[in-house]
This record gives sequence, C-alpha cells and structure tokens, in this order.
Amino acid sequence: MASANKQPQSWGRYPLVKNNQVVPVYWRDELPDLASLDQSILPYGYGRSYGDSCLNEDGISIDTSHLKNFISFDTERGVIRCEAGVSLADVLQVAVPRGWFLPVSPGTKFVSVGGAIANDVHGKNHHVAGTFGCHVIKFELVRSSGEHLICSEEQNNELFRATIGGLGLTGVILWAEFRLKKIVNPFIDMESIRFESLDEFFELSAASDKDYDYTVSWVDLLIGGDKLCRGKFSRGNHNQDPDLAKKYKPKKLPLTVPIDFPSFALNTFTVKAFNEAYYRVQLEKYVNKTVPYDPFFYPLDAIHNWNRIYGKRGFFQYQFVVPFEHGRDAMHKCIHHIQQAGEGSFLTVLKQFGYVKSPGMLSFPRPGITLALDFSNHGQRTRNFMNEMDRIVEDNGGVLYPAKDARMSPESFKKYYPQWQEFEQYIDPKFSSSFWRRVTQGTNSNIPLYI
Repeated sequence: MASANKQPQSWGRYPLVKNNQVVPVYWRDELPDLASLDQSILPYGYGRSYGDSCLNEDGISIDTSHLKNFISFDTERGVIRCEAGVSLADVLQVAVPRGWFLPVSPGTKFVSVGGAIANDVHGKNHHVAGTFGCHVIKFELVRSSGEHLICSEEQNNELFRATIGGLGLTGVILWAEFRLKKIVNPFIDMESIRFESLDEFFELSAASDKDYDYTVSWVDLLIGGDKLCRGKFSRGNHNQDPDLAKKYKPKKLPLTVPIDFPSFALNTFTVKAFNEAYYRVQLEKYVNKTVPYDPFFYPLDAIHNWNRIYGKRGFFQYQFVVPFEHGRDAMHKCIHHIQQAGEGSFLTVLKQFGYVKSPGMLSFPRPGITLALDFSNHGQRTRNFMNEMDRIVEDNGGVLYPAKDARMSPESFKKYYPQWQEFEQYIDPKFSSSFWRRVTQGTNSNIPLYI
C-alpha cells in the first residue's frame, strides 16, 4: 500500500522510478484539487501491474488504496457498489458467504477494483465471461477539470469505454458498480490433466471450453524435442452441493518470502528442476478433486511477496495473444526461441481466449491463444531476447498486454493498438504515466537495467 513516505512500485520491480509526490486519498469527498497539482497525475492502487503502467516517474501518484468502503450490495441481484480501493479479496470476503462470486478474476485477488477496471483484467473463464469490464455497470470518474461524471453504457459512453482498459489515464475512479456471479458454495469441482505435447494442449482446450467455465494450463517449455512442451491442464466448474457450504473453512495464513533471493537463484537449471518436480508431483494423468476456490484461482496468493524470488533486479512479465489461425505456428516459433535462448520461465501459463468482446478501447483480450511468461532481468540480454519474441508475435498478428509490459517499443505498441489515437483524445490532460510516455513518445526511464 502506498503512502506519502513510500514510493509506488510495480510487481515486477522494474523499473524503479521516483515520484515527486504521493497523495493519499482517504475519503471520496476529499479528493485534492487535481487542476492545482503542478506535475502529471496517475492513480495508484496496490501496484500489481507488472511493468510501468502504474508508475509515473517525476510525477504525482494519487494513492486510492485507502478508499475501502462498500456502498451497497443488492444480494438478490448480485450487484455490488464499492469504492475504487476495495480489493478483490475484500469483495470475495463480503460476497462469497452470501452466495456470490467475482464475475471475472485475474490470478491474484490482491488488486483493487479500480485497477481491475483500468487494466480490464481477464481470468480463467474468458471464453464464457469475457473481461472484468464486461460486468461493470457504472462508475464515477473525476477529471482534473473538477467534473464528476457517471460513466456507463448509457451515460458518457465514450469515457466509459476509454476508462475500461484505459490504464488510469482518463481520470480517478472513485467508485464502481458491477455484477457478481451466483454460486452455491465456495468450492470448485476441478480436474487436472497431465499433457505431454503442445498438440495435446490444443486437443484438451477444444474439448473443455464447452463444458467447463474455467480452463487454464501450466506449461514446461524446456523439455526440448518434437513435443515442444508438457504441462498440467486444469478445468473446473463451481460445485452445486448446498450442503458443502458448511464445510468451508478459510485458508491458513499465507507463507511469505522474507528476503530478496540472489540474482543467480533462478536460472535454466533451477527452473528445469522445479518444472520436473511440479510435473511429477501429480502421479496420475487425471486427478479429480473438489477444492476451495482459493487454491484453484489464487495459488500464488498463498506466498506473500513471491516476486522477491527474482531478486532486486526484478523480472519481466511477457504476455501475448495471437489469433487462432496463427496459434499453432506462433507457439511453435516462440517455444523454439525460448529453448534456444535458454530463458527459463518459472511461471508459464497457456490458455485460449474466447469470443466475448471486451468493452474497452485498449482492452487486451481477444479471440486466440495467450501465453504468459516471466523472465529474470539479466539486462540487455533479456531485452534482446524479448525483442525477437516481439517479431514473432507481430508477424502472427498478435499483441502484448500493457499491464504486464515494461519495455515494448513505440513502434510495436502502435502496431498492436492502432486505436491508440482514438483513445488518446479521452485522456485527461493532467494525467500521464511512465508507460504512456514510453510507448507514444519514446521516452524511457533513466533507471539502469540492473538494479
């Protein structure tokens, strides 16, 4: 949580930038006079974006993480209204005991509602539910002009679309109203399937999307050979037994990573060893379980500060999506490139997006195959490697995810998001970010690659 004495930081811990000022906001009716601030402005929640989209070097961050109040909850319709600093974990704590669940959730629940809107986050159910923005009804947006605007499909529609996926650049979201998903209990009927090739992943995805609300796979890309990868495919639905609700017990206190690991801790050899152990821990090809929602949706939330395993240099997240018609070819080329470069990814997620259209102008998800990877920051070597990945993605009609990016070029961004100029006219004139300046003006942080 940011404060006046703590500089905002992204989850990838790169780049490390300095703000001139962090302005905490504690009450909706005590927002500072934005027009009077003499540097560029950017809202900041919990810093769970991986790159620099949540950072504003030499500018002002408006810390909205203290806006933690719930405003209303219609438990019959499943419509909740809360302030922008409420976390998804807070929403779950209130909603699950009353028979409701998040309509869409990313891989961590420690993100703010405002951040979920600004990044139009997606989850394991994109093929049936789309993005978080698909379920937003309305929100209040404050512009530097002093205007307080209610944005929805019916009111200020263009600003509604620009703000969803708009990376915090259109103004400060004070509160939002969105629909929840009805559930019977807090459990998931899950099936985990070991697969041994990229082709088998595509077969499992095709066979699962119709009958399962949630699908995702962890993959090991370092096995080599014609099969290219192996992994574990997880699919699941909400359990429908009302008696099971009584058996739910909140999870134990999470573990924590207390120190930064040395920079050499994560390398090709340690990643290979982890992948081997994680793949083999499931002895049978098919495992069926009924599990609480936490380990199914948020396995990494069980380890606080897990980003410290990458050391002080931080890491790069790299997520892209390519259209279905180019999916196999692009994945083959990317996996070959990763193997040849010897760049091990500790957390690698492969999934199919569906056809539910995102409402935001700059929203990332679209029909196709998406791969999310992380790479330790080894300076220019890592950048050169990812530049080559960019070429494969671009040649196959794909795009990168802004919320996870810290280094794509202006040329790449403008190719990925040709609608950026349409979006730009809705940016508040006082608002900016390190990301936006980098991808539109070509300005980079002066922070070195090695921290």
